[in-house]
Amino acid sequence: MVKVYFDKDASLDPLRGKTMAVIGYGSQGHAQAQNMRDSGLDVILGLRPEGRSWSRAERDGFEVYPIPEAAERGDVIFMLIPDMVQPEVYRKSIEPHLWEGKVLDFAHGFNIHFKQIIPPKDVDVVMVAPKSPGLRLRETYLNGFGVPALMAVYQDHSGRAKETALAISKALGCTRAGVLETTFTDETESDLIGEQTVLVGGLIELIKKGFEVLVESGYPLELAYFEACNEAKLIMDLIYERGFLGMLRAVSDTAKYGGLTVGPKVIDERVKENMRRVVRRVQSGEFAREWIEEHKTGEKRLKALMEEIAGHEIEKVGRFIRRTSGLEK
Repeated sequence: MVKVYFDKDASLDPLRGKTMAVIGYGSQGHAQAQNMRDSGLDVILGLRPEGRSWSRAERDGFEVYPIPEAAERGDVIFMLIPDMVQPEVYRKSIEPHLWEGKVLDFAHGFNIHFKQIIPPKDVDVVMVAPKSPGLRLRETYLNGFGVPALMAVYQDHSGRAKETALAISKALGCTRAGVLETTFTDETESDLIGEQTVLVGGLIELIKKGFEVLVESGYPLELAYFEACNEAKLIMDLIYERGFLGMLRAVSDTAKYGGLTVGPKVIDERVKENMRRVVRRVQSGEFAREWIEEHKTGEKRLKALMEEIAGHEIEKVGRFIRRTSGLEK
């Protein structure tokens, strides 16, 4: 059974009197830095001097330094820049400023698990991974609650790495909602598998193909968009708030019967076997090697795939509907 920690299980004491150096001020960096500061911790930012985030962070009242200087000043260093950028920034700007007693924190285990970053043995390496985008992490904190998170220890040189990870979780507000103890391996692999099979890849393809079938069957584009895409958000909200059973109780009996009898014929055992192949690719490191090589060669395939999505009929009609309904400018 997974161990879950709450506010009563954590203390901020391991972080008091220390400097939190947050590297990056994007979605997670912005939220984590602000939450930790509001929790009473000393937070500085490490950013590129030419980057757009520098002035924003200064306007938000933070002390901002070039990344190497922030890493030198920081007792706990938070790697909150994109996965593919981390290894080079780490080698050039972080690693020279790591010494015994410091802590390296990640919000995703990719680079540690796949050995793109190999920290020195005399530092603690932990992960606190809030299970939400940064905007939601910040919003729930300001509302007096938090989002769940995953917590893991990769390297415990000090013997206090777990207490530090719990303190970070508390400072972010995550222990208010519950923090699950895991490993870098399990977090990384399950995250990649979930993104590819359900959360990003699976949902896009399910919605896209549902839209295409409706259009090919002669139904208007706008109607197809509402049925395949727009209402998916409403159903997902019900599942998020009430679970499968709560959602089913909220829809019509016709929807219940049709969904429960036909759904398994669409998402069938062949789909599940496809998902198992994804699991094998992730666990073997095949996907990581492919993605690392894609990034090194300029991400040409990713750019082409993004352009393909942008040109799809569902995006064209979707932009029109979102604008007319006030969701998009």
